[in-house]
Formats: sequence, C-alpha cells, structure tokens
Amino acid sequence: MNIIFLGTGTSTGIPQIGCKCDTCLSVDKKDKRLRASVMITEGESQILIDCGPDLRQQLLLNNISKLSAVLLTHEHYDHIGGLDDVRPLGNTQLYGEKRVLDIIRRNMPYSFSENKYPGVPLIDLHEIEEEEFYVNNIKIQPIRVMHANLPILGYRIGKFAYLTDVKTLSDKSIDQLQGLDVLVLTALRYQKHISHLSLDEALDIATKVNARKTYFTHMSHDMGLHEVANKLLPINIELASDGLKLNL
Repeated sequence: MNIIFLGTGTSTGIPQIGCKCDTCLSVDKKDKRLRASVMITEGESQILIDCGPDLRQQLLLNNISKLSAVLLTHEHYDHIGGLDDVRPLGNTQLYGEKRVLDIIRRNMPYSFSENKYPGVPLIDLHEIEEEEFYVNNIKIQPIRVMHANLPILGYRIGKFAYLTDVKTLSDKSIDQLQGLDVLVLTALRYQKHISHLSLDEALDIATKVNARKTYFTHMSHDMGLHEVANKLLPINIELASDGLKLNL
C-alpha cells in the first residue's frame, strides 16, 4: 500500500490569506499546506479520501489521472469543494453517508439530472453507514468520530487509518483502530478548539490507539513552523506535510 498526503492543512490552508505570521511567511515547503486529503494506492486501485477546493492542484502536482473511488468523511466545503474537478477522470465512484450524498446532489444537480449537459462530472453515489464495504476487493472499515456535534466518518484500510476533523471518538472506535501500522489524525493547534483536536488531545488519542507510527494532519497556522513543532513530538509521532509518501 502506498500513501501520499495531498494536503495537510485546515479549511483556510497555509499560508492563510492576509496573514503575516511566521508560519504563513515561511519559505519552508513543509509550511505550505493545501486542504486536507490523502491518496491510497493498493495494487491497481487508487482511493482518494476527501476532495477539497485544492483538488485540481493536488491531482496535477502528483500526476494523478485516475481514481477508483472517493471516500468522503463529511460535507464541509473544505472536504468536498473540489468534486467538480473529477470531470476529466470518467465515472467517479463516490462513497459517503446519506446526509453527505444528499448535499452533493443538492450542490451539483447538473451531475444527476436525467438529461445531463455534455461534460458534467459523471458521479455514481454509494451510500454507506458504519459497516465495512469493499472497493475492488479492498476492505474499508468506516470509523465513527464526532466533529463537535456532527457525526462523521474516518476510514481504516488494512493497517492504515485516516481520521480528520476529529473532536471525540468512542471506546468502540478506539477498539476498531487497534493494531495499526499508521494512524493519521487531526491536530489543529496547541489551543483547544470546539470541533477539532488540539495537539495535547491528539497526543492522548494517539497514545490510546498506539499505532506503530502516527502522523498529524489538518493543521492550522497556529501550529507554528513545521520543523519547530515536530521536534516537540514523541519519536513515533510527527506532523505530516504535503507530498509526504509512505509505503506500508
């Protein structure tokens, strides 16, 4: 399994428009963060988790020209705003909860009308819940997490799991995450936030899950410079960065 982080930033990305903080002015490429998304390649299958408003740029930067499936964690714009950009890729197999798919239908009615205008994105919707499902014989286990009061999904694929926009998760979800080689988890900033894990909260969950390696994602500029923040973390935990590639 190969994994590439297409984006590791929060909803504003880094640099944030109009900001003059050290992080936003940094020339270190690891401090340039597009909206959070990850691509998993297993054999001939390419599985994208979330498709935010930077998707076109992310696909071009990483020479991605086909997708087997797109998994949506939830309906917030920084996780679905690039969906229209799949139009050159043929039929897109899109997986999400009913609530999320209903919003996609509402936002993109031109893709679901009986008489489609030529060139619109071709999207096949697949409703999922918390039960496991398969994409090209690859088992995917949804993981229930809470984004403040909004129930959303993370995903486990083999010994890899991706959880973004997390604030809390149940003991059941912690149990479903045991035995991981790699956990990817939200860590927004040092200060507490109403709907995202702070760094200390993320470290606590990482300890409970006890993956061999944990990477933090969906970070804001308030996390500070990548190289500085990374030095404060335990040896088996680090900040992810755009373009980071893993092989499991």
